[in-house]
Amino acid sequence: MKIAIIGTGNLGKSIAKGLITNNAITTLYLTKRNLDDIQDLDGYKNVILTTDNIEAVKNSDILIFAIQPRHFETILNDVKPYLTEKHVLISTITGFLIPKIEGIVGTDQFIIRAMPNTAIAVGKSMTCMCSNEKGAKRIKIAEAIFDRLGHTLAIPESQMQAATVVCASGIAFWMRLIRATTQAAIQLGFDAKEAQELAMYTSEGAANLLITNGNHPEEEIDRVTTPKGCTIQGLNEMEHKGLSSSLIQGMVASFNKINTIKEEQI
Repeated sequence: MKIAIIGTGNLGKSIAKGLITNNAITTLYLTKRNLDDIQDLDGYKNVILTTDNIEAVKNSDILIFAIQPRHFETILNDVKPYLTEKHVLISTITGFLIPKIEGIVGTDQFIIRAMPNTAIAVGKSMTCMCSNEKGAKRIKIAEAIFDRLGHTLAIPESQMQAATVVCASGIAFWMRLIRATTQAAIQLGFDAKEAQELAMYTSEGAANLLITNGNHPEEEIDRVTTPKGCTIQGLNEMEHKGLSSSLIQGMVASFNKINTIKEEQI
């Protein structure tokens, strides 16, 4: 695949590393105003570093935009004259809706929005994506790219804001739960390093059980709990203190907030 990443910041760099590691490129153009920040990617076979977005567009078929929202419209207008019927446009910009992109480049372009999270840096992103009507014909290409960097799910654009909360903000929510587990483990007698190790790998194991077995969480919970046992005692105390309710309310609060700042972001 002939790919260009327009705006190789933290997210763009993570995507680039995943593509390079997985040999998913024919050529890979990486653009940035200051190339010093991505010099560590120089020297890889068929990877070209440039400050020229137009050069990258002319020499690529798939364009992944990973720039700050306030620069997106300007860059789209800059590259618009060089877009052809072969180009697939993949936007990772939060809140920048497909109709607005179409309003700049036209409805006859393959347009896809992808919303990865920071776990893309370790190849474990949960990436949600949607497309315009024409882009639906190329969404498998986007899935092939991001499946190399984790897992993908195609959803309607109307759910992208909610997906941002569940998947992108969700990383922070899970980190807080892991931190709380670590703190509990310290209180129970483990040192800080051991406590975090226990929390991290137990969390990873729980997620992998669901991924591998395809069960509902309650099925796996039932495998651990026994009548009058310590697990159900702990679970009931957590629910009494509002664990599930607090998590749900927090995610809803994040969703309400993201809807109020959407216009500011774009």
